[in-house]
Amino acid sequence: MSAETLHSAAGRVVAIWRYPVKSMMGEELNATLVADRGLLGDRSLALVDVETGKVASAKDPRRWPNMFDFRAAFVEPPVAAVSSPLPPVRITLPDGTTLTTTEDDIDTRLSAAVGRSVRLARSPFAGATGEGYVLDVDWLPQRDQVFEIPIPPGTFFDCAVVHLVTTATLDRLRAQAPSSRFEVRRFRPNFVIQTPEGSDGFAENDWIGHTLKLGDARLRIDGPAARCVMTTLPQSDLPKDPGVLRAAVRKNEGNVGVYAAVEHGGWVRRGDAAVLS
Repeated sequence: MSAETLHSAAGRVVAIWRYPVKSMMGEELNATLVADRGLLGDRSLALVDVETGKVASAKDPRRWPNMFDFRAAFVEPPVAAVSSPLPPVRITLPDGTTLTTTEDDIDTRLSAAVGRSVRLARSPFAGATGEGYVLDVDWLPQRDQVFEIPIPPGTFFDCAVVHLVTTATLDRLRAQAPSSRFEVRRFRPNFVIQTPEGSDGFAENDWIGHTLKLGDARLRIDGPAARCVMTTLPQSDLPKDPGVLRAAVRKNEGNVGVYAAVEHGGWVRRGDAAVLS
C-alpha cells in the first residue's frame, strides 16, 4: 500500500449499530460516542445460563437457537458521559411483547422466552466465557465441534470492542455467491464504511496494522473478523443460509470485516469520513 493511499480517505460511515444485549438484535444510530470500550452502551448486558454459568451466545445455536428473535434498544439515548449510568434497555421478545431491564420478573420472563433458565447480567464479571459451535460441513477444516469463547475482562465482547465492515467486501461476496443475501445484519458490525467507487473487494484487509479516523475517534485496526455459524442463521426475513459462511471461507479465508481497538475516543456520525493513516 502506497504512502499516498495510507493518508487518503478510505470512505465514509454509512451505518452505525449498537447491540445493548449480547447476541440480540440491536439498534441503528445516527451518531455515537466511542469510548475506550467501544460504542457507549454496546454489549453492556448479557444473558447468563444459570446451569453452566456461561454467557449466552448465538455462536452456539444448538443451545441458543432463537437469540436473533430478540431485539434490544435503550429506552432513551445514553448520556454522553462514560461515567453516567446507562438507561434501561427495552427488550422485544419473539412474540412481540416488550419488557424493560428494570422489571422485577425479567429473569423469569426471559427464561421462558429463551427456553433455558437464565439471568440478566447487568455488568461484566470475572471469568466470563461463552461457547460456540462449528458447523458440520465438509468445506470447513474443523467441523461439528463446540469451542469455548474467552471473553476479555470487563466486557461482554468476544474478540474486540469495535467491529467494521466495508461495502466493497459485501459487494464482492454478493458477486461471488449471488444466490445468498449478504446483508449487513448478518455480520453485526458497529460501523459500515462505504468505500470509494472502484475499491477492491475485502478492502479492509489492507487496513490491518494501521489507524482509521472516524469523526473524532481514532481506531487501531488489529486484525480480521473471522466468521462463524452466526452469519448463517435466520433473522426475520433472512433465511438460514450456510452459503454465506461458505463464500467467506472460499474467498477470504473465512474473514469478513476487521476488528479494532480505540486509540482515541470521540463522536462518530453517519456521513463522517473514514481516513486511514
